[in-house]
Amino acid sequence: MTSELDIFVGNTTLIDEDVYRLWLDVTDAVALRVRSGILEQTGATAAVLQSDTMDHYRTFHMLERLLHAPPKLLHQLIFQIPPSRQALLIERYYAFDEAFVREVLGKKLSKGTKKDLDDISTKTGITLKSCRRQFDNFKRVFKVVEEMRGSLVDNIQQHFLLSDRLARDYAAIVFFANNRFETGKKKLQYLSFGDFAFCAELMIQNWTLGAVDSQMDDMDMDLDKEFLQDLKELKVLVADKDLLDLHKSLVCTALRGKLGVFSEMEANFKNLSRGLVNVAAKLTHNKDYSLGPAVCGTLPLRPLATQRRAVLPESVFSVCPLPRWLPTPGPLGPLHGHPPRLPPAPVS
Repeated sequence: MTSELDIFVGNTTLIDEDVYRLWLDVTDAVALRVRSGILEQTGATAAVLQSDTMDHYRTFHMLERLLHAPPKLLHQLIFQIPPSRQALLIERYYAFDEAFVREVLGKKLSKGTKKDLDDISTKTGITLKSCRRQFDNFKRVFKVVEEMRGSLVDNIQQHFLLSDRLARDYAAIVFFANNRFETGKKKLQYLSFGDFAFCAELMIQNWTLGAVDSQMDDMDMDLDKEFLQDLKELKVLVADKDLLDLHKSLVCTALRGKLGVFSEMEANFKNLSRGLVNVAAKLTHNKDYSLGPAVCGTLPLRPLATQRRAVLPESVFSVCPLPRWLPTPGPLGPLHGHPPRLPPAPVS
């Protein structure tokens, strides 16, 4: 009786990027490699291709437990992998599809949401295997950083070794999951993940506990309740005509000559102000936040938390007052190839 045994002995761990990509997202890797024409290109047999694919898969499965805690990958001695390859493995493992994250953004990262992955896979065309990996990654990052002090982006980079861009994306996902912003409404479907990530960046910088006190626990995760309570005072800006006119005058004086669409902003000021103030006044409600077009198109700084006054010289519109395309955001920039700007928010 004879048996065949494939043996491979080496030092440096070989990583085939194409096979790694297939391992991350699909289940029929061998068939896909055959269809790619690799047998004709290399002269290999189907049996050799099968053996090669399975060998790579075994390596990736052993690496996966280390990818769940990337610093362990750097300090382990079993797999001899160059630093550049380690970075590639980590970055691609935690990469995600915008179509998928758009479906789960703001939802609780629980078993209930995970049960919907079959439907999300069918809707988006993303394989179920990939959907599960992405969801588990979101949940893993959330669980690790939710109780940490300090910058959310820095904590993610420190514990998952992600690039700055990807860490900022995960910070937005964690922020929305923690605060349960409702992003799935029909009227918000035209907004991309990059648009919401831009909003999250501004809210983290200006509306969270960390924006007031860098020593606060969960500084970038939780919205400052006192600040949100103060925002309710802004209702006077739309309820009192004299204050509305004064507010408009102050805003227009500050922005005249600085905006390419100043005339449109001035003409629509009342509607823009009412939309933003209505959103601000409802942010203290004890239910999932509904992040509407008004807040996506116009995000305020936090003048009330520091100045405690209702008439704001720099205006709550001083960050993003445009009813058209927004200017390029500073530190965030483009996300996953999407323009760093928001589409026009409907003016009601």
